[in-house]
Amino acid sequence: MDSVQVSGPGDIRTEEMLLNMGPQHPSTHGVFRAVIRTDGELVLDCEPHIGYLHRCFEKIAESVSYLQVTPYTDRMDYLAAMNNNLGYCLAVEKLLGVQIPPRAQAIRIMVAELNRIASHLMAFGTYGMDIGAVTPFLYAFRDREMILKFFETICGQRLNYNYVRIGGVAKDLPEGMVERVAAFLEYFEPKIDEYNALLSYNGIFIERTANVGVISPELGIAYGLSGPVLRGSGVRRDLRRDEPYCGYEQYEFEVPVGTGEMGQVGDCWDRYMVRVREMKESVGIVAQALKQMPAGDVMSKEIKRVIRPPKGEVYVRTENPRGELGYFLVSDGSQNAFRLKVRAPSFCNISILREITRGCMLADLVAIIGSIDIVMGEVDR
Repeated sequence: MDSVQVSGPGDIRTEEMLLNMGPQHPSTHGVFRAVIRTDGELVLDCEPHIGYLHRCFEKIAESVSYLQVTPYTDRMDYLAAMNNNLGYCLAVEKLLGVQIPPRAQAIRIMVAELNRIASHLMAFGTYGMDIGAVTPFLYAFRDREMILKFFETICGQRLNYNYVRIGGVAKDLPEGMVERVAAFLEYFEPKIDEYNALLSYNGIFIERTANVGVISPELGIAYGLSGPVLRGSGVRRDLRRDEPYCGYEQYEFEVPVGTGEMGQVGDCWDRYMVRVREMKESVGIVAQALKQMPAGDVMSKEIKRVIRPPKGEVYVRTENPRGELGYFLVSDGSQNAFRLKVRAPSFCNISILREITRGCMLADLVAIIGSIDIVMGEVDR
């Protein structure tokens, strides 16, 4: 502990302290450590420390074949593994120049948006717990469990799926799955209004999140923020609309942004609310995917057992639940990638923490970290 005594007004004396928050603190959403310099309850500085979950993903991707990399992508943002699979496969497919069957495209969008809902449900539930509300967490896990059961039926796994494959998807949907997902959408959409009544418009929750951790649009862009963190600042940026992939241009959906409804634009409440509203948009996208689900193959016939893309490089980015996930892939013509670099949205988003926490209260720091919604597997890779 490092402390400095400072004379305050009159005879009041304050003392600065260095505190470690994490790396196992329940409010840091994983093995994330923040070194905080405080003056009583006031946060004077907050220095993020990462790297506790580093697993050399990028180097491993250069040591195994293109097909073998896909399961490793699951372990980055492990709350949105379908989306991780999708981004990597799109990068390899761009190198190969292959066409994906229409049915595989629709299935990819269906599972990606269901995974987005599951991820945002986790964010909704754990954020409530960060602030002190336990009940929303139970509601969120009840509904998230239904999505995980769909994924378990589709591919045999609940968290790390390895379902979206280079050229399409691993296998077709089981019989009756379209009807089951449609029934879930009908059940789930009204639940979002229930969540809002339970937490979003709760007076105590608003007091804890409104006007806290404000990120201006200019500051968000300068720090390279993306996803709900940037959209919470009023920037209408969504790759599904701006740079569509997998046929997203055929789907109708809105891009929710923060409006300063409860306080300043870009506060914790705005970032939280963007995720809640995105769940409703994802419900609509999945419903459209089910409605236009074509028949046919789910894997391109151009994909061979050994993949050797021609020499070249590509950069592909997709809209993950936490922001823009980018894969920079370099091929030297062999069956292993020469170089794979990942642009992880959580890594960029957490970089602004020091900027927006100076001068906040210690309790506000928990609310700010939760509103950024980081996953450390993606930060560290």
